[in-house]
Amino acid sequence: MIEPIRLSLEVDCTPAEAFALWTSHTSLWWPPSHKTSGDPEASVHFESRVGGRVFERARDGREVDWGEVLIWDPPRTLSYFWHIATVRADATVVRIAFTPLEADRTRIEIEHGGWEQLGSKGAAWRERNTGGWRGVLPVFQDACRNRTWP
Repeated sequence: MIEPIRLSLEVDCTPAEAFALWTSHTSLWWPPSHKTSGDPEASVHFESRVGGRVFERARDGREVDWGEVLIWDPPRTLSYFWHIATVRADATVVRIAFTPLEADRTRIEIEHGGWEQLGSKGAAWRERNTGGWRGVLPVFQDACRNRTWP
């Protein structure tokens, strides 16, 4: 078994705000360098239901699937298959818990696993995703702190 990636961070917004920023305003914080369509201005979408798509939409209308929602329980829990930059058969699983703290702060705990189903490429893919999380989470924290969404 390959250990899941486990990350924890605190953000300066309520669980409801953090959940909405993560799922409804993803394009505001998702770095252009982490998009797969080749369009740095592509938008990122979560369909707000179990079975909903996670996808990127380029300005020309092309859509690139990134995942599928497994748990949709706002503002507490979100889980999804994740296959950005790969095929659905190689999807891993992301689970995120949003826990309220004092003074409109939230602890976000992320578990990203399922690497072993990738066989020999699982460890390398886990390492690549560890770097990816380290690139996107500070931007998310800043967006919460600065309230950069409607």
